[in-house]
Amino acid sequence: MERRNFLRTAVIGSSAAAFGGTLWRGAAFADPAQPATGPYGALQSANSDGILLPRGFTSRVVARSGQTVPGTSYRWHSAPDGGATYADGSGWIYVSNAEVSPSSGGGAGALKFNASGTVTSAYRILGDTNNNCAGGATPWKTWLSCEEVTRGYVYETDPWGVNAAVRRPAMGRFKHEAAAADPDHGYVYLTEDESDGRFYRFRPTTWGDLSKGTLQVLVAGSATSGPVTWANVPDPAASSTQTRHQVSGAKVFNGGEGCFYAAGTCWFTTKGDNRVWAYDANTSSISLAYDDSLVTGGSAPLTGVDNVTRSGSGDLYIAEDGGNMEICLITPDDTVAPFLRISGQSGSEITGPAFSPDGSRLYFSSQRGTSGTSSGGITYEVKGPFRS
Repeated sequence: MERRNFLRTAVIGSSAAAFGGTLWRGAAFADPAQPATGPYGALQSANSDGILLPRGFTSRVVARSGQTVPGTSYRWHSAPDGGATYADGSGWIYVSNAEVSPSSGGGAGALKFNASGTVTSAYRILGDTNNNCAGGATPWKTWLSCEEVTRGYVYETDPWGVNAAVRRPAMGRFKHEAAAADPDHGYVYLTEDESDGRFYRFRPTTWGDLSKGTLQVLVAGSATSGPVTWANVPDPAASSTQTRHQVSGAKVFNGGEGCFYAAGTCWFTTKGDNRVWAYDANTSSISLAYDDSLVTGGSAPLTGVDNVTRSGSGDLYIAEDGGNMEICLITPDDTVAPFLRISGQSGSEITGPAFSPDGSRLYFSSQRGTSGTSSGGITYEVKGPFRS
């Protein structure tokens, strides 16, 4: 209760005066989002896939862990996690991490679709890595796959499966979660899944080449909004001291999860306190786009915040780790509402939300499906009238 009371004073009071609507309008959000009816209306009854969707939307299963992807010879990996899409001529590719150990098939795989949305091939793009949780796409069309283990690495992979994956130690060794490339300012932002984790950015010496560069950590004390600074991490390899403990004053984030960059802002989530943060890269400032402790007039619709993506309309789509198995959306006018819900899979979590390049289809997975085990993952596609 002490933390929540402090936040209500700090965020609703001082940050509203300091930021008003000028900082976030158009780029991020003016105030932490509040519950409201979503832009697509109420969820309908569960369909044959067990998914509750708004009217006009449909779903299908595109892959199941441990089973051959229909139309291919590739067996889909266990525990599908973070994902992204890539344009491929008239079709597209969806990549997906495997959050399991090397002996269980850790790494990442891909699904290739033709223009009509039919899967034409599936294949491995990374193997023999450990608990690859989330990651992020780069503007040069590679996939950054992140190991969520102590002193884990970032691997740069080829979504087409032609070029071998490359380890990128310059991006730091820590419990990596997600990555988001910022081509406007020349950084890649990185989250850390520790209860006392940090938020990082990596500046490549040459943009597009992640072999060399500078790793920095965000410094902001305990503030939840306002200007921040960045400090160089002395030893990104964490050879003697954990990366997050090397810089005094680095801001603590409770369980960093997904992150996504667009329109001058990097949005990232922290599961330990159910928050969605917005880092304004133009002003080097942070604020809260959502905090379940700041929801008024009802229960918080979004809990267990995890992976995040963004549609062309500026809506954020945030997957729940647990909760009631929803993907919720936060609109630019500061409302939050469920977009979909998976029924009958309470032992799982939703992972890897990513839109097809044309914005008409949303891909995601139930990591453990109905079995509640890593071998029971299900990867879905939702199609419908997404606003652009």
